[in-house]
Amino acid sequence: MEVYYLLFVLSVFWHGSEGIMWSLAPNTQKCLKEELHANVLVAGEYEVTEAAGQRIDYVIRDAKGHILSQKESISKGKFTFVTETYDTFEVCFISKVPPERRGVSQDITLDIKIGIEAKNYEGIGEAAKLKPMELELKRLEDLSEAIVQDFTLMRKREEEMRDTNESTNNRVLFFSIFSMVCLLGLATWQVLYLRRYFKAKKLIE
Repeated sequence: MEVYYLLFVLSVFWHGSEGIMWSLAPNTQKCLKEELHANVLVAGEYEVTEAAGQRIDYVIRDAKGHILSQKESISKGKFTFVTETYDTFEVCFISKVPPERRGVSQDITLDIKIGIEAKNYEGIGEAAKLKPMELELKRLEDLSEAIVQDFTLMRKREEEMRDTNESTNNRVLFFSIFSMVCLLGLATWQVLYLRRYFKAKKLIE
């Protein structure tokens, strides 16, 4: 089975998300990957064109291969999951056609919302009996928290990269000093050895 990967650059506070559509050839697989923070809500809605005698399954996994959600013989539906740790997650759609059938391509439409865009603020407002202005302030508060988390992660990555660079520079420096010491030692040994050799041959006093 052939496998295709699409890498999407999505933000934790993705606004106005639009659905994407592609054609999936028979007995192939296409995956969408994205790195996400911990405790991020992801909601997706999909629709697949039907084809007689063949089916499409979907599976959602993390980088360790843990399955977060899956379903066979899909046509139209939704999925949701919450990330537990910072990781790379992938949503895969798999076409399965029996060997005796030729098979045709099927169109897949997928709409994924991440973070605050995945939340149902209308339902939250009705449950908490919030006024429209209060609901908008709630949404802005969640957006601010998402931005702060994103900048915190960026700063953490920068610190990790700086530590890695400093560690690499220190190792290169130590290796350079060690190499110079070895070369000086070897050169000194060669001079002493040749001096003893020439003295033994009485070529020098």
